[in-house]
Amino acid sequence: MHNDPELNGKYLGTISQDFIKVADTLKEASYHLRKQNFQFPIFPICKEEQPIGQVFIESGKATNQWHYYVSFLDEFLQRGLVEEEKKEQFIQAYKDPEEFCCLFVVDRNFTNFVFIPYPED
Repeated sequence: MHNDPELNGKYLGTISQDFIKVADTLKEASYHLRKQNFQFPIFPICKEEQPIGQVFIESGKATNQWHYYVSFLDEFLQRGLVEEEKKEQFIQAYKDPEEFCCLFVVDRNFTNFVFIPYPED
């Protein structure tokens, strides 16, 4: 539920460089999801297609290298990616969605939640 201490700076740098290209779009999507009562938006990202969430921004659309999907906590609970008994722990760890984007990074060497701050205006 937090940034993995094993996540090296180079890997996080790659995610951050890609994220900056789509951050405004993700922030707006997060706002609209929460406004429609879809709490705890989560944006799965991957370099290859995966089944979690709905495709939101395909790789290459904004010169981004990652595919961005849109989902929320309920789907993660339904799929067993967040265990029901750990739901409250997830909610406590979830950072302010006005300031941070919750990414679920799915890659060959790493799969975890990463909270990344939106760029300041």
